[in-house]
Amino acid sequence: MSATPETLLNDDLLERVRERAAGYDRENAFFTEDLVELREAGYLTALVPVESGGLGWGFDDAVRAQMRLAGAAPATALAVNMHLVWTGVAKILRDRGDDSLDFVLREAGSGEVFGFGISEAGNDLMLFGSRTTAEPQDGGGYRYSGRKIFTSLSPAWTRLGTMGLDTASADAPKIVYGFVDREDPDIRILDDWDTIGMRATQSRTTVLDGAYAAPDRIVRRLDPGPNADPLIFGIFASFELLLAAVYAGIGARALDLAVAAAHRRTSMRRDGAPLSQDPDIRWRIADAAIAQDALEPQLLAVAHDLDGLVDHGSRWFAKLVGIKVRATETARQVVDQAVRVSGGSSYFAGSELGRLHRDVLAGIFHPSDDESAHNTVANAWLGPIDA
Repeated sequence: MSATPETLLNDDLLERVRERAAGYDRENAFFTEDLVELREAGYLTALVPVESGGLGWGFDDAVRAQMRLAGAAPATALAVNMHLVWTGVAKILRDRGDDSLDFVLREAGSGEVFGFGISEAGNDLMLFGSRTTAEPQDGGGYRYSGRKIFTSLSPAWTRLGTMGLDTASADAPKIVYGFVDREDPDIRILDDWDTIGMRATQSRTTVLDGAYAAPDRIVRRLDPGPNADPLIFGIFASFELLLAAVYAGIGARALDLAVAAAHRRTSMRRDGAPLSQDPDIRWRIADAAIAQDALEPQLLAVAHDLDGLVDHGSRWFAKLVGIKVRATETARQVVDQAVRVSGGSSYFAGSELGRLHRDVLAGIFHPSDDESAHNTVANAWLGPIDA
């Protein structure tokens, strides 16, 4: 019988991951031991087909698994997410008859780790523009020059999916998507990751000084701006759905911690009765539970539609950005309620709930941001603003 999220990420493995999380956070260290265990368990091949050496999971399994992993160690889950995103993009394309990223599945199945080198400081166009240059080379390859920020898995990735702007070719401008190898001497990784949360991701800045992507690693040349190409859909879908799963997992863990605190803490005003009997505390936990309970069903519904090739047309992007915003904002609300229930102990640096409070803040910085998401949804329902 093939592994399920519950058997692969079993309670013993997750407890070891949870026990290491505080140390990684305190020391601003990469989750090396977690990654070793997850790789040995085959988790990095979750979305890789069985024939390519993977588990052959669908997105519904990946969503459930990422929620479980994030409940143990949010930073570990978020960093692994960026590898899973690329294998997810390759799966989405393959499911729709496009084999242009099949090499990602094959290489992930043989142990390569993929990084997500897309984000750039000051680039609010996201996938539709780039500050990085992509210089065409003889034979069809490209050299990339620019700075990519928030490159999770920086100490461990072996392949980096990236993009840049070609302004030199006859049909320029084009956004060029390709993959470069870590061994490339024209790649530098800065040791600049020192944040208040998600510290174990070690999402350092990656400097490309002419990094080379071979012709067979150039996967798209697209016009700048909004684009209906399947690659763009694949990146949006895989990134937003799996990211939402991580934050839903954070919310679920925070709710569990709040319930435990309510049973553990007592009130002198109520003659030593546990806070689980206090109407105000009960309201807070109920409010968090009502919000949290909406996330997993929506995540799984979108995952089923993605695996089932359901055609939502232009509404797909609205669904995807909507679920990202809902998951990240709901997780923040649930963590906040949990902190209020748990009291001052959560303000100490070593508190798990205090760490979740810092980790969950990162959700507002992932694309699509709140403003962009609302614009996407408004366009889907109302049409674009008249010129």
